[in-house]
Amino acid sequence: MQLNPYAKYLADADGTTQDPIPVLFSTPPAVAKLTATLTPEQIEHTPAPGKWCIREIIAHLADCELVFAFRLRQTLAEEHPMIQPFEQGLWGQRYSAYDLVSALAVFTNLRNWNMHLIGATTEADRARPTTHPERGTMTFWTIVETMAGHDINHLQQLERLTT
Repeated sequence: MQLNPYAKYLADADGTTQDPIPVLFSTPPAVAKLTATLTPEQIEHTPAPGKWCIREIIAHLADCELVFAFRLRQTLAEEHPMIQPFEQGLWGQRYSAYDLVSALAVFTNLRNWNMHLIGATTEADRARPTTHPERGTMTFWTIVETMAGHDINHLQQLERLTT
């Protein structure tokens, strides 16, 4: 398994990796814009069996931001910690409990909180190691790049569902 399964979303045409910071800042307002005029039917429309509706995708983004928040802080606070994977499908079984407005608010606020933390890191902080039991040893910055690639993946998914 790759250290960052979302790395391809950050790759430019020339093979360089784009800076994840602008992606991370722009995702919450992009999600808000994409969903601002949707009807309840559009928000709840499931595109295919076993696929999430728009509301569930945004609940997933909120859950992932919570997970990333812990991983980032754990990596900065501990010496080479082991981060915990999670099964998104099992977490997604509870998404009926969340409405789109609340999920987007949680995602937006947690992202803002995480961006303050990321912005305060040094180069040494960004190089701090952590290990994912399925992906291997990575750095704090790999987590940041994973967050951004994950954002792009789901933004593209939301764009397909809202057009």
